[in-house]
Amino acid sequence: MSIAQKLQNLIDSGVHRIGEIEIQTNVSKSRFMLCHWLDVEKSHEPELGGLEVFDDTAAARDISTYAEDGSYRFTKGQVNLKRGWLLRLQSAEELRLALDHFYPTAMGLHLAHSEGTLEVENLRDKLNRQTGMYRYARTISDAGAQQLVREVCGPAHNCAKRILWQLDPGTPLDDNEASRYNGIPGDVSESEAIPLLCREACNHFVAECRKAAKAEFEQKQA
Repeated sequence: MSIAQKLQNLIDSGVHRIGEIEIQTNVSKSRFMLCHWLDVEKSHEPELGGLEVFDDTAAARDISTYAEDGSYRFTKGQVNLKRGWLLRLQSAEELRLALDHFYPTAMGLHLAHSEGTLEVENLRDKLNRQTGMYRYARTISDAGAQQLVREVCGPAHNCAKRILWQLDPGTPLDDNEASRYNGIPGDVSESEAIPLLCREACNHFVAECRKAAKAEFEQKQA
């Protein structure tokens, strides 16, 4: 079964949200209609509430590149998707393509996780592969890494993803807002949404590990 078919099955089961995107079905002039979840009411108003309308899956790439304030979204998992648009699609395959522009690999990760086949890379394994200037990230302490999760991850720090990795196989993340976040922005039940998943620490987190490790080293020297 293709990813598009599996996605259609999820929609048929009641799923209507992924990240900050609301998926509406069986709407006039299209099979699917996507908009920011905070713009759902506008999409039901006359003239679609003034939302800018698109009919091409490639529009999703342009919509998701910059935030409302014009800043570049360095990761599509950020909780700052701009509002004011509506994307109309005609098939499950078009829906899959559009969602892959908005949230690259999100559907594949969700399906693999649901089927128990998703491979997760823990933080120490990720850091031990770093070379060049980032090799110093390997020296960060466990306490420093746990603190970074609190300071960098989760919706409080603009990340919409559910963390699946640990520090290492024997060291889970401390319980905090970021580590317990379910990857579903907004007020919607888990049965109605496709969560955004983080299977390994992102490059931004690795860069922060390097800076924190350097600070730890300098503190010890002092």
